Amino acid sequence: MDPGMLVKHSFDKAADKYDRDRRMLIPCFDDFYASILELIPFPPDAPRRVLDLGAGTGILSAFIAEAFPRARITAADFSENMLDQARRRFASQPERVELLLLDYAKDDLPRDFDAVVSAMSIHHLAQPGKRALYGKIYDTLREGGIFINADQVLGPTPGMERHYHAVWLRQVREKGIDETSLAECLERMKEDKQDPLLDQLAWLREVGFHPVDCAYKNFRFAVFWGRK
Repeated sequence: MDPGMLVKHSFDKAADKYDRDRRMLIPCFDDFYASILELIPFPPDAPRRVLDLGAGTGILSAFIAEAFPRARITAADFSENMLDQARRRFASQPERVELLLLDYAKDDLPRDFDAVVSAMSIHHLAQPGKRALYGKIYDTLREGGIFINADQVLGPTPGMERHYHAVWLRQVREKGIDETSLAECLERMKEDKQDPLLDQLAWLREVGFHPVDCAYKNFRFAVFWGRK
């Protein structure tokens, strides 16, 4: 099976309990997501357009909708089951949040956004896919727009990666995740294609983003960005 289809299948299966597990599987959940909101550069009352790539059930889109009540959000994902969960989440505000079935690795992106955001999604692409996607994101942004990626990154050395993984396992167990959910997560992680943070910042520069920076990092969880 195509690697992308394996990832899609795993997230279709996980959709029903995705939100419950997400907070436990990201031990730094609150600071991680708050950093994304802090990086969005326009005022809360500005009627800006935001594209959420790999939106899943709409967790990040919901945070943005609350913090920026005049923003119009396009939440894109390639899992129909995830989008079904998002549809229920945003049932009361369909005029503000558009749901879009889209495979960002293969499909063209919609255009003219003030911000493109993504959380815990792009690490499913191998290096060539990430670099190509970063170029597409640059093209879809308006001049002055920002791309914010909150994702898991590879440790800078094999030894540090092993340490990051051990820390993560300890923390998620301390958060109280059940072993069945953890085993399912570890199985999904076999399809991950993590890359080091510094490499990804360099790829953002290569496609034209300037400046670029990492605003938040907690072991393997990083929030990094670039301006067009």
